[in-house]
Amino acid sequence: MTGNTGKLGGQAGGAKTGAAAGLSVVVPCFNEAAGLPAFHQRLTDALKSVRAARGLNSEIVYVDDGSRDETYAIASALPANGIDVQVIALSRNFGKEAALMAGLHHARNGAVLFMDGDGQHPPQLIDTLVEHWLERGYDVVYTAKAHRDSESWLRRLGVKYFYKLINWRARQEIPEDAGDFRLVSPRAANALRQLPERNRFFKGLASWIGFKQVRVDYEPAPRAHGASTWNMSSLIGLSIEGLTSFSVAPLRIASLLGLVMAGVALVFGASILWETVFYGKSVPGYPSLAVGLMVLGGVQLIMIGVVGEYVGKILSEQKARPVYFVAEQSLKKADETSAPTRQTAAE
Repeated sequence: MTGNTGKLGGQAGGAKTGAAAGLSVVVPCFNEAAGLPAFHQRLTDALKSVRAARGLNSEIVYVDDGSRDETYAIASALPANGIDVQVIALSRNFGKEAALMAGLHHARNGAVLFMDGDGQHPPQLIDTLVEHWLERGYDVVYTAKAHRDSESWLRRLGVKYFYKLINWRARQEIPEDAGDFRLVSPRAANALRQLPERNRFFKGLASWIGFKQVRVDYEPAPRAHGASTWNMSSLIGLSIEGLTSFSVAPLRIASLLGLVMAGVALVFGASILWETVFYGKSVPGYPSLAVGLMVLGGVQLIMIGVVGEYVGKILSEQKARPVYFVAEQSLKKADETSAPTRQTAAE
């Protein structure tokens, strides 16, 4: 009985220590002006419920990733109804990965939770994620779609084989269907900040750092407004980014393809030699030569393209350009009734 009491007391103490670190909710936004007020209200209500139940102070960090609408103006005007609201406007559209990084760098609390502002990530699930962190000691609590029934068969097939390829012979596998909606503990957040690379694939990085991780399935809600900006070309680009950042599988496949082509050429050459020596058949002429050159040329161009992707990554890292620039920033504290404090990059 004494042992159980000590264990429960230790868990309670750990939960109190974690709650004291606070939680920053990072929300990258791109043209989300229409649905942002309603989303903010739902998110604020969820965070106030978590604070009442667990004593966890929170802030919301909106990162405007170069929106073409009034996202920054609307976000800056959102009320700090019991929750601090920080708004960051990037100087242009740097991409979601850069926006997530900006939010991580500007988060003022220990733990960080990342979620989208389009309404598909349910704020009511935040309490479950916080429970896994505070009560069960998980450092990374990531979410995944319970199913993909609403997606096309082509997209489902592409997602399936993307994860098979990126995890092929990988030392640290990336969980299948894992999304950006996840909570990281203070030490996991610090680990993510220490990673120096500029070509970032957040799903892979959050898995690569290790620590104690757990998956939570959820049903994504329909978009509150507008349409997703993630079209097929964007998804392919993100897939290439992830593959070249976390896997050498494309290089291995290129090498295997070269071996296969060399083997086929060797067998074909041996068969021609056999037929010429033993059967007196003439060597095939122009058609076989043209086809062979086209196949070999195509394979070589594919290999050069694969190698070029990795060389481009190396060049980008060597240039060491900043991942993002902040144009404007505002902070509205929960106990302030006046206008938010505003800053520009020059300040």
